[in-house]
Order: sequence, then structure tokens, then C-alpha cells
Amino acid sequence: MFNSLLFISLAPILIIAFYIYSRDKYEKEPLSFLLKALLAGVIIVLPVVLIERLLQIPSENLEGISNAAYLAFVVAGLTEEGMKYLAFLFFFWKSRHFNERFDGIVYAVYISLGFAGIENIIYVISGGYSVGLVRALTAVPAHALFGVVMGYYFGMAKFYPKYRGIYLLLAFFLPFVFHGLYDFLLMANSPVFLAIFIPLFIYFWFLGFRHMSVASDASIFRGSSIDDIMPGGGVPMT
Repeated sequence: MFNSLLFISLAPILIIAFYIYSRDKYEKEPLSFLLKALLAGVIIVLPVVLIERLLQIPSENLEGISNAAYLAFVVAGLTEEGMKYLAFLFFFWKSRHFNERFDGIVYAVYISLGFAGIENIIYVISGGYSVGLVRALTAVPAHALFGVVMGYYFGMAKFYPKYRGIYLLLAFFLPFVFHGLYDFLLMANSPVFLAIFIPLFIYFWFLGFRHMSVASDASIFRGSSIDDIMPGGGVPMT
């Protein structure tokens, strides 16, 4: 039974990892660096757990919507996306292999998948097959989609230095907000918020695929430049 639960926990991680690898069409990343990104996601689990436990203490004085918002945005969103962001900066920002915009997406998603893999194992082992199925369709893809957004803006910051500060801010701020909203709408335990969750999750999918297409089409190995994607050099909208 343990082996089955472990398989259910890791299967969505492997599927998404393979998909992202296949989308990196023009200059694939070394497998050693992909493993490094996964490992980076695994490594940040410990500090995330410790920080989240400390941040949960003030939530004991909150109730209802306020408690849900605090847990979603501060405890989960801020901590988890913040640690992923720092892992990217520490391990991959200055790497010579980070040589096109899509690479930012690859590394950020793989960091997210490393983290999500450990998180998923914990939840599925304790919750069983039904939890594994639900998380395979929701939480794991959500982590990956937040990684796509983070990596997209890291790529913009790397190769469009005129607006580097803005893009580096967006690389953290947007995944943080999206993660917080995702968790809040579920934690609020309200039919109204749950109804909002469904179209929001669909929007996350749309945004993720859009960012991947734009970054892939802008690959320097494809023969495109950033101005081919954004005529006039303007700041792209999310």
C-alpha cells in the first residue's frame, strides 16, 4: 500500500516535469541542472515547515475569514513562494545555463515540483488515495503554474534589464498573490468562494500556457528576439 501511495504522490510530479522538459524545444537544460532544481525544491521544505510553524502562532487569535486569509497569504503563500524565489536566485540566476527566457520557467517549475513532491507525499500518505487524486488535479498543477509565472518574470528580468527591478518584483509578487488566492478560496470554506475558485484555477491554466508560449517563441535559439514578441520594447501585461 505504501508503494501505491508513493506512486500516486509522485506520478503527477513526473508527468508535469516531463511536459515542461518537452516544451523546452530549442535548447534543453542539462539533466544534472534539472535534478539540481528538483533537489533545491526538496531542500527548502525544511525551512518552509519551520517558518510556517512560527507564523501559525498568531493565527490562534484569528477566526473565520481573517484566519483563512492569514494562513493562505502569510503562512502559505509568502513562505512557500518566498523560499522558491530565494532558491532560484541562489542556485540559477547567475548560471551560464540560464541563457534564454524559457529556462526561467523550467528552473522555477522544477523547484516548485521538488517542493510539491515532498508536500504531496506527506498529504497522500496521511490522507490516502482520494487525497492523492484530488491533489494530482489541483495542488500539484497549481504549484507548477505558480512556478511558470515566477520563471517567466525571472526570464524577463534576466534578458530585458531595462525593467529588471519590475520583473524581479513580479517574479515574487504574482506567484505569492496567486498562491494566496488559491489557498484562501479553499480555506474560507464558503460556497461563494469555491465558485470563484473554479474560474480562477482555469485562469491559472490559461496564464501558464500563455506564458510558456510567449517565452518559447522568444527563444534566441529559434531566431527570435524579444522585440519580435513585444514590438517597441514595452512592458508586457500579465
